[in-house]
Amino acid sequence: MNIKTIIFIITFSWSTLFGQFGYPAEDFLGGGIGYSPMYIKLDSIPGASYLDNLGLDSKGFRDPFVVHGGEGFAHVTGKWRIGGYAGMGGSSVATVPTIYIFRDDNNNDSLDPGEISKLYDDDFAPSIKAKFSFLLGAASVEYVMPLLQDLEISSGALLGLGRASMAIDQQNSYPTWKKVFSNVYGTMDTTNNNLYYGVSEGEYDDPDIRPGTVPGLLRDVSSTFFNFQPYVAVKWQFLERLGLRITVGYNKGTVSAGTWKLNGKTEISDSPSSALSGVAFRTMLYIGL
Repeated sequence: MNIKTIIFIITFSWSTLFGQFGYPAEDFLGGGIGYSPMYIKLDSIPGASYLDNLGLDSKGFRDPFVVHGGEGFAHVTGKWRIGGYAGMGGSSVATVPTIYIFRDDNNNDSLDPGEISKLYDDDFAPSIKAKFSFLLGAASVEYVMPLLQDLEISSGALLGLGRASMAIDQQNSYPTWKKVFSNVYGTMDTTNNNLYYGVSEGEYDDPDIRPGTVPGLLRDVSSTFFNFQPYVAVKWQFLERLGLRITVGYNKGTVSAGTWKLNGKTEISDSPSSALSGVAFRTMLYIGL
């Protein structure tokens, strides 16, 4: 084998390797957008430990928790990209408990030894439901490292705001449309906008106005917090304008003590600090721009 042949083989081999492992400028300078569900293996769900008091199974929430969202990214300079993510998810647990009637001789709202009880078998059957919701809006920044043509790995982080809420819904299992819109304080005279509240003869001079039977009771506790999620991503562009991106990271969000609000208005001053932390996995089928 002469020297020209050796040089030709080396040159050809180098060109082949460069073509295989080189990173086309048009791919690097592009961007993408697409549907990107996030699966989070949450270490705990805020408030879940108190659901036993309602007869709910706190382990019944979806695990991993799923956030349905959209994601986009675009080249900025060098090997740096920026992007954004927005999504929301929810999971519920529910029960229809068996009711027992007991004679509360001690007037303490609890069944004590010696107090008689019996199974309630009438039509009323309350349903209890808890729904945990998680919303996330975040910006992303990442550094790209090419591996092969149309294949790359990147490292970055999501930084943004999250919102967590736990809604507790307790109501009759057989609500009617008319009862939902009923006035719980009395009878409304729509002609002059007066409300008529009925009382007994003994209460007439000193009435104690309270709401009557309501079709349901909904309580919602929620809070907004800073969310941080470092990650590593692998991106494979298998068609000219279509690709797959897989991301693995760790979500870290902390709700400060005393920042939970009841029904979005009243702060719960003794509410504890809560964490929304766990391994996060995202899959994104994107369209290249």
